[in-house]
Amino acid sequence: MRGREIFPFHAQGHHVYYYTGIRWVERGEKVLSDSDTIAAISTALGGSGIAIVRISGSDAIQVGDRVFTFAGGKQKLSDKESHTIHYGYVVDDGKTIDEVLVSLMRSPRSFTTEDTVEINCHGGIYATKRVLDTVLKNGARLAEPGEFTKRAFLNGRIDLSQAESVIDVIQAKNEYALQNSLGQLRGSLGREINALRERILYQTAFIESALDDPEHYSLDGYPEKLCLEISDLLKNVNRLIATSDNGRLMKEGIQTVILGKPNAGKSSLLNVLAREERAIVTDIAGTTRDTLEETISLGGITLQLVDTAGIRTTDDVIEKIGVSKAENMAGSADLILYVVDSTAALDENDEKILSLLENKKVIVLLNKSDLEPVVTLEQVKAFICDRYPVIEVSAKEETGLDLLTDTLQKIFYQGDLSFNDETYITSARVKSELLNTKCSLEKVLESISIGLSEDFFSIDLMDAYAALGRIIGKEVGEDLVNEIFGRFCMGK
Repeated sequence: MRGREIFPFHAQGHHVYYYTGIRWVERGEKVLSDSDTIAAISTALGGSGIAIVRISGSDAIQVGDRVFTFAGGKQKLSDKESHTIHYGYVVDDGKTIDEVLVSLMRSPRSFTTEDTVEINCHGGIYATKRVLDTVLKNGARLAEPGEFTKRAFLNGRIDLSQAESVIDVIQAKNEYALQNSLGQLRGSLGREINALRERILYQTAFIESALDDPEHYSLDGYPEKLCLEISDLLKNVNRLIATSDNGRLMKEGIQTVILGKPNAGKSSLLNVLAREERAIVTDIAGTTRDTLEETISLGGITLQLVDTAGIRTTDDVIEKIGVSKAENMAGSADLILYVVDSTAALDENDEKILSLLENKKVIVLLNKSDLEPVVTLEQVKAFICDRYPVIEVSAKEETGLDLLTDTLQKIFYQGDLSFNDETYITSARVKSELLNTKCSLEKVLESISIGLSEDFFSIDLMDAYAALGRIIGKEVGEDLVNEIFGRFCMGK
């Protein structure tokens, strides 16, 4: 029967994955004796006060003894207790390279679970490289990108979803992305996935037991009970899938296109939000001919802002291209900021813009509120049939931006996010495996509905179990592991 074959998998000499006929056995015991000792600069390379050179592996402390001399006399790191810091010098062939502080962390109480030594040296580029060169010269090899985190995963300290969240923490562009990534780093997603897997495993084990020992385990009425359980599992999986849109926006930012007629104040708005003169602003209509992009943070929300050419009917060939480009950008936007000039009457160009807003998230900004209006707030609301929020702003006076921030939060994140209670999916890989899980669970329901035997339930349940396992790395190939950790920076 499909899914019952023994399928061993060997990963990096550290762990064995195998299928027992009921479930996959998780990562095995570490093989520390076979692991290389690795080292790398774990801080950004450049002029700074402090840099850290990290050493990890079975010989990390011995390498530390070879390169580090205590300021107080003849002592050894190998004689010191774990989680202590020591003052002294990095020495190469009797020559002092730098004055340093060295942190000692013994296995398994370290990030990689291996013996780890961290040299805190001065942050000059040359000094840091000299310290690293000395470490490599004395028995360590240069770590590959992401190899420290990869070892933490292979040694069972973190699961794959936690490992991926490490790079998300590093690359977080706003408070929402940071808090969500920290939650996943603490294991929020892994806990949810493990809970789902346990429920699926229970049902699979019951089916297998009943098929093997029908005298003690009855399947009478079981399909109906399983149907209720699968429906509840699907509810939880669908909830996680539904968070992926917000998760993508947290991670990548909201693709935001500024639309409006010429001279509505679009470029002025961009400059205000970016806090610098990014766009040329003049009184001449049609000054902006091409798109201009800028990444900004507004109230902790990242916006990938795109300023566009003013939309109007024109005979200017170059301006026509700009208008066409603006219309195309609107089609792929997550959000449109429709800037209306309160000092100019609504016309056919506004009608054209209105047609571009269909099925989009939109905030209407009634600009130039510091001037005598020709168009009122009520007239704009009537024009858009009250379908979108309207905010009075003044790019010149920089008013109305707080309300814009509040409105953004309500549209995308329903106000304040509860990071402790909600996990937002930010990884395309995780979303894909959740969709695979959903498909397998739906097949179980289909099998129940057409009266197939319980053997078929077990097949699709194990497919769902395997898909969830791939999210947290309990069933994963070496090529995927290498691809994921290859995206990390050196030293992490």
